[in-house]
Amino acid sequence: MQPSSTQRDDRVVVVAGAGGAAGQAVVRALTARGARVIAADRVPHEWDDERVTPAVIDLLDAAAVAEWAHGIAAGHGRVDGLVHLVGGWRGGATFGDTDLADWAFLHDLLIRTLQHTTLAFHEHLRSAPGGGRMTIVSQHAARSPGQGVAAYGAAKAASEAWTLALADSFTGTDAAAVVLVVKALLNDRMRAEKPDAKFEGFTHVDDLGRAIAALWDRPAAELNGTRVDLSA
Repeated sequence: MQPSSTQRDDRVVVVAGAGGAAGQAVVRALTARGARVIAADRVPHEWDDERVTPAVIDLLDAAAVAEWAHGIAAGHGRVDGLVHLVGGWRGGATFGDTDLADWAFLHDLLIRTLQHTTLAFHEHLRSAPGGGRMTIVSQHAARSPGQGVAAYGAAKAASEAWTLALADSFTGTDAAAVVLVVKALLNDRMRAEKPDAKFEGFTHVDDLGRAIAALWDRPAAELNGTRVDLSA
């Protein structure tokens, strides 16, 4: 497939958490529009696409992430996007059941990795030709958490706040940081396992991928600091 007229075929996008179903869909959507993707995960993943460069990186190691970001920028001459898909879930039935070990786990997974990647790529995104884009995928629990997901909701809310602070730093530039919100993500395996389920309000990972690939189609001033609900 040829890149669309709005897509630069030399765009370089980093996808953190690329090995999961959502990550793979996002990588496919980006490469279909001509982007070169650095697909990062904690474990090796093979990609049958010459436009994808796999990377194994510990995103909890701030020094390693900073060195990695510098190497990408030096090797490619630019970094046009950062898609942070590192995720996970912990929760219980009631507020009283909350285990603070879950908070420690989610803090590292959802917040600390986001901090390390955004700090490492910040200046590269600000200076990207044509404007950099950064996005996370959040969930409704960030704004309206149920009692059993106190730790998860708090981690998602913190991730949103961090991303919006990043967006503020992009003010006046051609870069934009965006929060994409879902009720839950859906993939083909889930549909195959439950063919009669309606999955009402769920966002298919392919739709997520297309939404992320299209972030460069809109001006930064329209996007930056927005919270876009994909579950409607």
